[in-house]
Amino acid sequence: MDGLLHLDAGDRERLSGEKGEAAAIAMRFVVLLAEAVGAERLIDVTRAHIDGCLYQGRAGLEFAERLAAAGAQVGVPTTLNVGSLDLLHPGLYRGDAETARDARSLMDAYVAMGCRPTWTCAPYQLEDPPAFGEQIAWGESNAIVYANSVLGARTERYGDFIDICAAITGRVPAYGLHLTENRGADVVVDVSRIPPPLRDRDVFFPLLGYVIGRRVPSGVPLVVGVDRATPDQLKALGAGAASSGGIGLFHVAGITPESSLPDFGRGPEPSLPPIAVTVQMLRDARDQLTTGRTGAALGAVALGTPHASAAELRRLAALFDERRVADGVDCYVSSGRDMLTSELRAVDELERAGVRIVADTCTYVTPIIGRVDGVVMTDSAKWAYYAPANIGVRVVFGSTEDCVASAVAGEVVRDEEVWGG
Repeated sequence: MDGLLHLDAGDRERLSGEKGEAAAIAMRFVVLLAEAVGAERLIDVTRAHIDGCLYQGRAGLEFAERLAAAGAQVGVPTTLNVGSLDLLHPGLYRGDAETARDARSLMDAYVAMGCRPTWTCAPYQLEDPPAFGEQIAWGESNAIVYANSVLGARTERYGDFIDICAAITGRVPAYGLHLTENRGADVVVDVSRIPPPLRDRDVFFPLLGYVIGRRVPSGVPLVVGVDRATPDQLKALGAGAASSGGIGLFHVAGITPESSLPDFGRGPEPSLPPIAVTVQMLRDARDQLTTGRTGAALGAVALGTPHASAAELRRLAALFDERRVADGVDCYVSSGRDMLTSELRAVDELERAGVRIVADTCTYVTPIIGRVDGVVMTDSAKWAYYAPANIGVRVVFGSTEDCVASAVAGEVVRDEEVWGG
């Protein structure tokens, strides 16, 4: 302790072991983080979301089991991110048995600590999402940026180990995006040059996010020139920006909640030069996310990253419109188990179309797709960004409409008219 960090009586009780071994371990991690970031105090959080339940190796399992064995219980309502297994559809897993056992043990350890087995990367789609201004401790990059940006809740980027420690103690350092003074925009991203037909399309948003993440690796961008956006479009924007960069918060003028506050924009001028987004920049982003040849054979289609919402499941069912996935192509849609339960009709229509439903995990982190002869098509900037390195596939990025048309045709289909081609 360097004397700069103030701990209250409850913090000191946890740290000393008066609240048990698990609370002491967790508190030590929280204090070490606070000292590392120069925080002067800790604050309460009302909920947590755990990213550490995704199996990345023995260290994560041993840490969780150590906490569970010490009697750890979360002190605030806590949801769980995707694991490495689809517990609803175990037959989809193509990995080795030892990894599956360890992955299941990790998932079980977090449930034993009182976490809610939601197994979704999109906890903001569950009932009772965080409220505006609510202090929370969330892991998972797309969930963090969505909570901060679209909901106006407040969280920093909590990764493995520290996420569960925050959940156990209910305390985090008062720093970063938890504080009002750090939530103002420091760069303007102007999309007014993008023609409205493209600016209104779903495919615009993940590519805009990718461009923002590449051009503004950190900081808080303010997007101007967007007339309207759905929650799912904002979700795609944030996921793209958090994947290609380190964005934890963005504002969209007149749309996201903090951009509409009376005093928004009255702080310091943006510190970075403005970025004027062009159609060519979006085309370049699409091409950078495409690691396979568009003329190559189509092996699979991967949708639902981040997890498909209820509205997205219904839209996908409508896009298939009683058509079927072509022979020789595997089409996967990932979603949270809560969404699958609430959208039984859409799920049934998708399954009748030959779509494979994935829950509890995601196809870019878990060996579900397996060996693919050809490319995998996706509408997700996040999936396209991570899948080549994670599961060794070649990717073609396209719109959701392109992906469905490709799955039905059995070959890559992309609408070039959207891009002026």
